[in-house]
Amino acid sequence: MDKKLVFATNNLHKLEEVRNIIGNSFEILSLSDINCNDDIPETADTFEGNALIKARHIYNKYGMNSFADDSGLEVDALDGAPGVHSARYATEGHDHEANINKLLGALNGKENRDAQFRTVAALIIDGKEYIFDGIIKGSITKERAGKNGFGYDPVFMPKGYDKTFAQMTDKEKNSISHRAIAMNKLNEFLKNLPE
Repeated sequence: MDKKLVFATNNLHKLEEVRNIIGNSFEILSLSDINCNDDIPETADTFEGNALIKARHIYNKYGMNSFADDSGLEVDALDGAPGVHSARYATEGHDHEANINKLLGALNGKENRDAQFRTVAALIIDGKEYIFDGIIKGSITKERAGKNGFGYDPVFMPKGYDKTFAQMTDKEKNSISHRAIAMNKLNEFLKNLPE
């Protein structure tokens, strides 16, 4: 079996996190590693759908085994929003500050601040599709705290912790994050594949 897998991302944070989880058993390539500059539209209304769109694009166009993920923040008091629109919640660009401002504004005065981060990873190997899911529950803080991470990390406090994702080291966050949970499931699956 080919030990190369394309991770359909150019997000260096995600790439490094996943390479650390998967280790040396597979060579993880990014979109830029395979010279893919395509703008792959994420048009599905579910995380699973968007992850599959990206993984299928790479598999069908480049003929390489691939995986992709889609992640987002689901807030109870906002009926699961921002959800699949997490990255573009406030604007079309990936403006983390604007997204956090909009989220904190939407939760202003609300007692229930329960939320969860969710990642769905879609893997395509030799034409077969597999789905892996990761969820971490927590709550949205009233103010930003911490300088690490990205996205909503400064306002997301995982359940059982007294600090936000952005106050944790990469190692701490990666050991419990939604992406880590999904990618660890994917990694376990890869380890058990026949040679």
